[in-house]
Amino acid sequence: MSKTFLIGSCEPFSGKSALVLGIARNLIASNQLVRFGKPLATSLELNVSERGDIKDMIDDDVRFVGETLKLTAENLIPSIQFLAASTANKRIQDNTLDPGIKFNEFKLSLDSSGEAINILEAAGSLHEGLLYGLSLSQLAKGLNAKVLLAHFWQDSRSVEALLEAKNQLGDHLSGVVLNAVNPDQIKDIKDNIVPSLKSLGLDVFGVMPRSPLLRSVTVEELVRRLNARVICCSDRLELMVETLSIGAMSVNSAMEFFRRRRNMAVVTGADRTDIQLAALEASTQCLILTGAGEPLPQLINRSEELDVPLLKVDRDTLSTVEVIEQAFGHVRLHETVKATYAFRLVQEHCDLERIFKTLGISSSVH
Repeated sequence: MSKTFLIGSCEPFSGKSALVLGIARNLIASNQLVRFGKPLATSLELNVSERGDIKDMIDDDVRFVGETLKLTAENLIPSIQFLAASTANKRIQDNTLDPGIKFNEFKLSLDSSGEAINILEAAGSLHEGLLYGLSLSQLAKGLNAKVLLAHFWQDSRSVEALLEAKNQLGDHLSGVVLNAVNPDQIKDIKDNIVPSLKSLGLDVFGVMPRSPLLRSVTVEELVRRLNARVICCSDRLELMVETLSIGAMSVNSAMEFFRRRRNMAVVTGADRTDIQLAALEASTQCLILTGAGEPLPQLINRSEELDVPLLKVDRDTLSTVEVIEQAFGHVRLHETVKATYAFRLVQEHCDLERIFKTLGISSSVH
């Protein structure tokens, strides 16, 4: 008999994919057959053919998880609907909020999957998917499935969203994993907050620390978001950027500041060659030049020597910084190094044995 459970969140980018990877990997290590899917697809870029049509409904996140965990194609569950402005517009014009016959077919495919464990990643927030009849609470009730929440924790006010989730999900809510917690606060949260949440009916299965790596973004993603021109080192765009620095001070102050940062993207004016050269001698993953003018040949040569991508944007420094800041913590987990770290993070900071027991899954934790 197959089992199905949902991993959801109260807001986007709360750590669902990391939780999926960690849980699924452990189940596979216990010789369990795992299937994975997203009922509501949010990215199908990898499914678009040369003619521009969508080849299938396997979400890009599902494809990445499948490749990382070596799942067969049959164990990647196609989505029911695609979340996009065009599909939302059609739903409104059709005046329908019902998930339709595709949901029944989806449910039947889950029920007939033998001994498999179906892991489903829900939409980004509690309300996302309502237009398609595929919000977290609708899925939980329609599939009669248990829900595990990944929740971004800032402070005690973060509990309000959890209380709303409990109100919507009722007995379908199995528990919560608190994510992105300040490492210095983990002990206090475990000692004081977790027992209090338990008394409120919120069972906490893990407290995971904030990770600069998981919140990081590749240079390639920055190039895409900034529409930047790559001047050199185009073969190094896989580098991970964890912090952002603005080169707008004196060179001496900049050098001292750069020494305290790691894996930076440095944004500075195209005319600040002194700052640019200082940044290259620090832990810089890419150098982003703003404003008029082109980099000097000596800067390009030094960037090539150190394998640091040099980017040029048409934006001003302020708007460039805003785009980069929005990228941190708001990108998909699509890098192998992040997946490897996610495995360890879930293994070390989540009570997997209790999670599996609550979900009714027999598994020996590895």
